[in-house]
Amino acid sequence: MRTDLDDIDWDRVISNLKRDFQPLWRPLKNRPKRVKKYRDKQEVNIILKKYRHKLYVFISALNDEDRLLRNEISIALVRISQKGNLSAQRQLIKLLRYLTDQWLECFPPLYRWRGYGDQLEERFIACIRCYRFTGSFIGYLYKTLEYSGRGLVKMESHSLDGYVGDSGKRIIDFVAKDLETGDIGIFGSNHYN
Repeated sequence: MRTDLDDIDWDRVISNLKRDFQPLWRPLKNRPKRVKKYRDKQEVNIILKKYRHKLYVFISALNDEDRLLRNEISIALVRISQKGNLSAQRQLIKLLRYLTDQWLECFPPLYRWRGYGDQLEERFIACIRCYRFTGSFIGYLYKTLEYSGRGLVKMESHSLDGYVGDSGKRIIDFVAKDLETGDIGIFGSNHYN
């Protein structure tokens, strides 16, 4: 059982174990603490060549077969990213961004991530680095975003062109700077104080 890069495909081996035994598996040799970073677009192309016409699964998975394929592609890219390939990491982040943009619109547990795009990319990198043989990478990513999003302050956007009550005045008319503190805020309307 070999990957496209001629490594042992431990993901396939472990996925065939009973679910209770999967978390117990540990590699025989100790992994180096620091991996040497490099860029090799050729490794990414070898992985993606097989799936070139199936990358739509990151935008819209039509059925369970597509979801399994999406997980298979992402795990292949995760594994070469964990070896230090920054090109694979960049490609996977690009693909995951399509998926998570859809999640942020459709799944209420992830609504809090709206407006935190820079932190979202940091979370992708952390998930890529920390993922082990625990089943679906996509499921691992979703749960990580769900749990870590609980601590985020929900960002709500409001237009300053909106109207205040029935007065006919706009919100921008009440924006002012407090000369004592230097804070900019909405003042003068009981509705916003």
